[in-house]
Amino acid sequence: MVPDLPRRADHAAHGPVRPSRRGRGWLQGAGVNELATDVSVRAPPVAASAGGIASSRRVATRFALGLALALAPFLVLGGDFFWLNILTYTYLFAGLAIAWNILAGFGGQFSLGHGVFFAVGAYTTADLFIRFGLSPWFGILPGAIVSAIVGPLIFLPTFRLKGSFFAIATLAFNEVALVFANYLESITGGPRGLQVPFRAGLANMIFADARGYAILMFAFMAVALGVSVLLMRSRLGYYLLAVREDEDAARAAGISVVGVKLRATALSAALTAVGGGLFAMYVRAIDPPTLFSLADIGVKFALISLIGGIGTISGPVLGAFLIVPLESWLRALVGGTTPGLHLILLGLVMLLAALFMRRGVAGAIDALVQRWHHRHRTGQ
Repeated sequence: MVPDLPRRADHAAHGPVRPSRRGRGWLQGAGVNELATDVSVRAPPVAASAGGIASSRRVATRFALGLALALAPFLVLGGDFFWLNILTYTYLFAGLAIAWNILAGFGGQFSLGHGVFFAVGAYTTADLFIRFGLSPWFGILPGAIVSAIVGPLIFLPTFRLKGSFFAIATLAFNEVALVFANYLESITGGPRGLQVPFRAGLANMIFADARGYAILMFAFMAVALGVSVLLMRSRLGYYLLAVREDEDAARAAGISVVGVKLRATALSAALTAVGGGLFAMYVRAIDPPTLFSLADIGVKFALISLIGGIGTISGPVLGAFLIVPLESWLRALVGGTTPGLHLILLGLVMLLAALFMRRGVAGAIDALVQRWHHRHRTGQ
């Protein structure tokens, strides 16, 4: 678990932007933490050197501790293939949920169309490897670049939409892309998809030992988490929070609202495409129904972040470590005898979490820590 970073503002120099009720609206109802009640719209504060160094050290310590905790299950369960496979998917979807959270959690743009970027990364990486023998270590980069360019272009017309209307519009993009993927057989293989040949080797990102994939997905999660941490300590991160809380106030303060959203979309899409490329090399068999699946891909990003704590740094990781193993365990337990029952049970768990942990697991943990500190200070 990586504790969330404090959001500070340079009140003396520029003054804060207070989030309006209208600006919080539907996101608050969806369980979004109010990350920044006072957000500077000019620039992140310039701390004194000693204080800045101490803050950076705290962040680095928490980041390292969080990664160590996430790696612990691998050290314990690495010899069991069943749990190793689950852990590999957990790391992968943690990274993908972090990427989604950049746009939806920090930016307030609740997307259901990230399956498009996931598919772009998967198809690009697999195609370049199959047709030209290009190593996936390099083949992933074109997919990320294409997604970083295409993502803002296809989402640009929808940025004026709010809440559920934006989500529905991005869902429409996902469905349109699914239709195209089924017809573009020369690129996607059509409904039959693509089969990545098994050529074991580090250069081909194909491992005979399944632990190699777990380490690879862990590295992806760590990079995505690092990007998220750096974003929240950057000027773009402050602007993004300001836009999420109140677009009108941010615009009045001189922030390019559309520009901030476009940059967040590009970053989120690129990271998602990287995850798609890694997924393609792990499963080595991809097709449109798998890559554009709402239940297994698009909505899953959102559910993981919502359960873990949308709009927080640690939430997507916590959500992935809860949802992915639980889903796999329920599927193994009842999926063979009663198909679909595991989804019903998983839905009930999510419903209970939404009712009793509106701020997600990260919010619940934060509340417990604050309560403990309060009792410690008061001597109770």
